[in-house]
Amino acid sequence: GTGGGAAVGASIGAIAGDPALGAGIGAGVGAVGGYIWSNRMEEQKKKMEAATEGTKVSVTQTADNQLKLNVPSDISFDTGQSTIKPEMHPVLNSLAAGLKSNSNSQATIIGYTDDTGNDSINNPLSVNRAASTRAYLVSQGIASNRISIDGRGASEPVAANTSPENRAKNRRVEIFVKEPQQPQPQQRQQELPQHQEQQQYIQQPAIQPPMY
Repeated sequence: GTGGGAAVGASIGAIAGDPALGAGIGAGVGAVGGYIWSNRMEEQKKKMEAATEGTKVSVTQTADNQLKLNVPSDISFDTGQSTIKPEMHPVLNSLAAGLKSNSNSQATIIGYTDDTGNDSINNPLSVNRAASTRAYLVSQGIASNRISIDGRGASEPVAANTSPENRAKNRRVEIFVKEPQQPQPQQRQQELPQHQEQQQYIQQPAIQPPMY
């Protein structure tokens, strides 16, 4: 759990000479899937909750310690469009600020559509929605290699496509932010090389026999 992780994190911080780093790592050591829920991730979650207050965006922590944002079409995309609505900009601005403050974090953006149209339209449209979201984050100073994208079309609805309201829920992007667990520093073992031992043996002064 996080209690044991804190102790491990303290040790890592001591080795690295950075107690704050150790505390951040320790908060999530032992996490599922190789991701940690550090103090920085918790802080970003709180800031995203504040930034999305009053909207229909949901901000959650997943079982494998990723920060998940579900952004429905109310503030994201119109039907058949991949252009981001202005209402989505404050959410993405806050997300970009969090990514800047935690340089170890990475993001995955997955686009979705409702069932209007067929797969030949919806599949590329969902990718384009994810790409538009990434492009906006890049415009805010986030390196593109920190953001991966995917599109699922209409294949994974969160509500039955039986009403305009439900279709709006399915026409969305999901953004996952994760902080990979950093490898623990290994203590170096210093051993005397064998050739040095042999050299030391050779250099031992020879014992002279007594003279009679």
